[in-house]
Amino acid sequence: LSDAEKKVQGRSFLNLSKEIAYYHHEWYNGKGYPYGVSGENIPLSARIVAVADVYDALRSKRSYKDAMSHEEAAKIIVAESGTHFDANIVDAFLRQDVLFREHSMIQ
Repeated sequence: LSDAEKKVQGRSFLNLSKEIAYYHHEWYNGKGYPYGVSGENIPLSARIVAVADVYDALRSKRSYKDAMSHEEAAKIIVAESGTHFDANIVDAFLRQDVLFREHSMIQ
């Protein structure tokens, strides 16, 4: 991504992609990896994707685990608000609960 980004002038989707790839495993409290950055030093794009990535992992069936319900996954995300996740992002996630239900995304 860095090599491709150098070939584009100004900001592009490559900048956003790189931020997400580099930082979405960082924790809001600084206990994540690979850099150990915290809070708003983590790009907003990565803070958003961190919640989406964990939600997807919890809701998806894997060879080593069953899929969780929406309620179970949301409870875990809420429990990690302010530590693993930016509390503002978790609040935005929770405000979408009615949309999950309206669009039958919850099984």
